[in-house]
Amino acid sequence: MNVAKIFGKEGSDAWFIHDAKYFIDKDLKCKKCGNTSFEKEKDIMDVWFDSGVSHLAVLEHNSEVTWPADLYLEGADQYRGWFQSSLITSVATKGASPYRAVATHGWVVDGNGKKMSKSQGNGISPNDIVNKFGADILRLWVASSDYHADIRISDKILKQLTESYRKIRNTARFILGNIYDFNPNEDMVDEDELLAIDKIALYKLNKLINKVTKSYDSFEFYHVYHAIHNFCVVDMSNFYLDIIKDRLYVENADSKSRRAAQTVIYKILIGLTKLVSPIIPFTADQIWEYTKKTNNDNNKYIVLSEMPKPIDLNLDEKFISDWDLIYSLRSDVQKALEDARKEKVIGKSLEASVELIVDDNTYNTCLLYTSPSPRDSCASRMPSSACKKKKKKK
Repeated sequence: MNVAKIFGKEGSDAWFIHDAKYFIDKDLKCKKCGNTSFEKEKDIMDVWFDSGVSHLAVLEHNSEVTWPADLYLEGADQYRGWFQSSLITSVATKGASPYRAVATHGWVVDGNGKKMSKSQGNGISPNDIVNKFGADILRLWVASSDYHADIRISDKILKQLTESYRKIRNTARFILGNIYDFNPNEDMVDEDELLAIDKIALYKLNKLINKVTKSYDSFEFYHVYHAIHNFCVVDMSNFYLDIIKDRLYVENADSKSRRAAQTVIYKILIGLTKLVSPIIPFTADQIWEYTKKTNNDNNKYIVLSEMPKPIDLNLDEKFISDWDLIYSLRSDVQKALEDARKEKVIGKSLEASVELIVDDNTYNTCLLYTSPSPRDSCASRMPSSACKKKKKKK
């Protein structure tokens, strides 16, 4: 009997297309009565059986995949459907689960939370989104959503994501524009030649790599998106990249200070590009195309590169806590400046002079990282400032 071979070639629909003679050998006879005429059974044994044995049909007969599957992905209604039937058939035949993990998702609804349907005319074609916003925006929308619940989509939501996308893209664009004369195989500087603020920037990159890697492993793509977006806006654009502009623009082209800054932003660019590549691959590929490669990481396409690993840094807890304090101080100063701007006391931040009244610990920390020597300074492109101790009450 060649039923299995026919199904393998034509699919299960063959059972309903051909008559019984098509599936049996000509000399086949019933052992009890000797009859050579047979009828096909048309009743369904189990509505989920076909899909439930797909792991046997697909994974065991395809050299490009292995059994069990890494992941089964479907809607939340499949716990009593495909997930269960697959588990039952697999345990019965192999004594093990056919999948290593299961992920479920909600449904796509319109901007008002209503189910999409042709009758209501609120459906949105993925092709229309791609043509209007680009494929990476569509992928970013998926990654930014908590897919465990129903996911809303509309032009307004996609336009908001476009602004977030620009933050990520512009971070890479700024870095590329400032490493045009940087050769990573010749100009890279060692960790002991980096400024304190350079080291804290790499520390922030390490935190991002750890968080994003963990989120990818647990399929929490919305955590990936938010972590990367916050890194680009808070840690890079609003802090580190703003502070190092003087070193990049004013210092001698081949000075240690400028090369140190270029070393750090180069490493940040490489790490950031690899981290976003699963979500916005076209953008990542464009960035990678214009990035100079090291001899140890020179794949033509970024998808062929390994995901980034945390950079080995020799930082102690005090160093990190000191910079947490500096971040906090800067945030307080920025808030005060913004209030002054609203009251029209100042225009730009550089017009202000800031005086901080702080406790002994904060005062000593300020002194530690505001040495007159540029190599030890954490001073940013901020207004002039002075740090004074609080006067002790008598």
